[in-house]
Amino acid sequence: MKSIFNTVTPLVVAAGLISCAPNAKQLKEAIEKDPTIVFAAIEKAPDQFIEVVNKAARDAQQKGAEKAQDQEKSQRDEEFKNPLKPEIKESRAMKGPNDAKITIIEYSDFECPYCSRGFQTINEVLAAYPKDVRLIFKHLPLDFHPKAMPAAKYFEAIARQSAEKAYKYHDLVFADQAALRSKGEDFLKDSAKKVGADMKKLQTDLNDSSLMNQINADIEEAKKFGISGTPGFLINGVSLKGAYPFSEFKVIIDRHLGK
Repeated sequence: MKSIFNTVTPLVVAAGLISCAPNAKQLKEAIEKDPTIVFAAIEKAPDQFIEVVNKAARDAQQKGAEKAQDQEKSQRDEEFKNPLKPEIKESRAMKGPNDAKITIIEYSDFECPYCSRGFQTINEVLAAYPKDVRLIFKHLPLDFHPKAMPAAKYFEAIARQSAEKAYKYHDLVFADQAALRSKGEDFLKDSAKKVGADMKKLQTDLNDSSLMNQINADIEEAKKFGISGTPGFLINGVSLKGAYPFSEFKVIIDRHLGK
């Protein structure tokens, strides 16, 4: 009588042979040796290939966004516990009540299109929190925006005359960045005249080296807080980097106010 093992063993071996598949290393070596294997597979089912690639890209993007959100939340929680501490001089031009509970420091570039969005959002914030929020506008003119630095100097020079006039000038420039780019200095002078600046004093202050020192100090402060692009904001020491919508500002402000 034959042993049961004499019958089973060949079957097991055969089963193993017909179910054997190349491992990842073997597949990689085969494709590197003959890349036409992949090309042939794509040609056979191009729609399916595109679908798989797009899905992989979407999945990677979603995972990246989720990771970034987790990191941002963690950083924000840490900054609520240990707020960043920008320099706040009462001599700086401010918009909003002096005794506001919330101070927003904005690092901005007059020529940056995203800063124009930030300008609109900040107007929403100030309108929504007229008694609780004040703005201090600081400068981060980027190298590839040649009109940003002159515009920043005009703002600070006008601010030496009047904070109100400086922010009216600020609004005019952001409302017409196309004119800033095309007309440059002429547009800045016209804007200064429109807000009622003393043009003789303005010219004197534009040539004052301490004005440039102030702008350079803003740039260094932004870098210290990891703000390299514009716009960037500190909301009572909690950072928000980018042209975020009003809802993102509201979350931080309401948390500060205990709402």
